[in-house]
Amino acid sequence: MAGYSASREPAAGKVARGIVTPDFDIAAPDPAGMVASLSSLGYSIEAAVADLVDNSISAKAGQIDVVFTWGAENSWVAVIDNGEGMALTDLITAMTPAARGPASERTAEDLGRFGMGLKTASFSQARQLTVTSANYSGEWHTRTWDLDTVESTREWRLLHNADLKTLEILDQLREGLVAGTVVLWRRLNGYGSDEMDVDQTAQQQFYDEATRVKRHLEMVFARFLKDVDLRIQGQRVQPWDPFLSGHPSVQRVPAEALPLAHSTVKVEAFVLPSAQKLSKEQYDAAGGPNGWLNQQGFYVYRRNRLILAGDWLDLRGLRQEEKYNLVRISVDVPAELDAEWSVDVRKSKVVPPVALRRHLRRIALRAREQGADVIRHRGQIAARQHGRTFVYPWRVDKLDGRIKCRINREHPLVRETLRTSEERSATVKALLTLLEETVPVEALRVIHEADAADDPEPFGGKPNETQEAVASELFAALVNQGKSPEEANAMLRDMDPFNRLSGFWNQ
Repeated sequence: MAGYSASREPAAGKVARGIVTPDFDIAAPDPAGMVASLSSLGYSIEAAVADLVDNSISAKAGQIDVVFTWGAENSWVAVIDNGEGMALTDLITAMTPAARGPASERTAEDLGRFGMGLKTASFSQARQLTVTSANYSGEWHTRTWDLDTVESTREWRLLHNADLKTLEILDQLREGLVAGTVVLWRRLNGYGSDEMDVDQTAQQQFYDEATRVKRHLEMVFARFLKDVDLRIQGQRVQPWDPFLSGHPSVQRVPAEALPLAHSTVKVEAFVLPSAQKLSKEQYDAAGGPNGWLNQQGFYVYRRNRLILAGDWLDLRGLRQEEKYNLVRISVDVPAELDAEWSVDVRKSKVVPPVALRRHLRRIALRAREQGADVIRHRGQIAARQHGRTFVYPWRVDKLDGRIKCRINREHPLVRETLRTSEERSATVKALLTLLEETVPVEALRVIHEADAADDPEPFGGKPNETQEAVASELFAALVNQGKSPEEANAMLRDMDPFNRLSGFWNQ
């Protein structure tokens, strides 16, 4: 047959890549096709490196280093740890695709699921995967997957060693390690051209990826970084807390323990402070790797490892909207509930069980309402909690499905203006109506994200004399309306925006 050599002809009683029996066929997958499939699972480089770090943490490593080294087509990435390491049989098992399935017994520290992470993550990023490992016997063992070899031989040939250049890199990375594991990616996807030697853009892109990986690891492994020294390019990875749990202005919705399949799922919602209560540095950091809009929603943890960051889990009626930017909800899922949550092979996507969806939606709706309220009224919630009445210059209402912005005629300064301008009352009222009907909503929507750091701050950047002048007029209006000076000052202290400013009313 054309295209086949004699050695490729199927033997009697067999078919190519399978065995014929009276009852069934053994339909073994073609290695080349399987490699192509495993390489196309949609890993980002951040998720791929995180899968390698999973293995290091599972091996009880106290120090983990991620190294990106540019060399054009010879660029490489490595993850080095000082964990327990592996004997030769364990290394071969670790390098075998799906050698341990999701039903395999695992230790409490094991962050794996399908037994595929090392291979699928690596094949998605590189054509050559080499792993060298030593347990406390001190003997190093090395195995290599070369995808070109697999595809050309059409066999799963796990090579016993590596080429000289790879061994040279491994020697460098193992220096000083008594035990541990080194995972090395070479022949990286997208960097296989000689022309890249002089391509400064490609080099910058390569190191930009290292920066993105660092930010991703800060988020995914935040709960481990107290006990694990994780570094990338020599810089320590610092934990990122999406819930700003140490900030005094964070609102916590009471946590709930939701029962599921003889276990429980812990859910706790947080409403973050508005931008005005955060410094610029705090605000930028709280935006996370993906920005405020993309970081709102549920954060699903499995064995303290973040597997989904900022998502509304396709729950009915819930979608990303800027007014919910402050809402983040922690969900802790026990590893034994992986199947119920449909955790995928990349550990980056989940589907909540049907039995929990209405509870998750209920918790989310409550938190979203509080979060939207903070953005609409900023300090008003705190005032209500302290039993005080705030007076706002604007009223924002939703009537007949339409949002209406109205100047509050009961605001003391507005009342005083209308009272003392009787001869021009019609003009003043017309001006107020004109301002109400021409609020530049479209322009504000284009210019600002909801509650963004660049939102206009009342009297922001103005001299103190201006603040004092407006406050003095308002103080006089309150006194003219029958308030004592003490009462007028107290009302100023509880009135937006003077509740956030310093002046004579605080003395």
